[in-house]
Amino acid sequence: MASLRNGGNTRAQGFTFRDPNATNVQLVGDFTHWQEHPIALQKEAGGVWRASVELSPGTHHYRFLVDGEWRDDPECSVRVPNPFGGQNMARKVA
Repeated sequence: MASLRNGGNTRAQGFTFRDPNATNVQLVGDFTHWQEHPIALQKEAGGVWRASVELSPGTHHYRFLVDGEWRDDPECSVRVPNPFGGQNMARKVA
């Protein structure tokens, strides 16, 4: 489990992405300084990629990098515009 502690309490957050044909899936977001410290997801049966990350309370913006291409999280319904004309996913951690 990746730990991104900024002091204070953190909560384990699970991230999944399904792509049986992918060879590399990374989680990037404001909590990884985007591409500066990406988190590698682990491939499991059925082409499901998973990672568990300790995040501090608040709203965190993120996306996936799948084989070098930006991808949305199809399971996330909360999205916010980003400065590149696309959208970032948003996850609120209580």
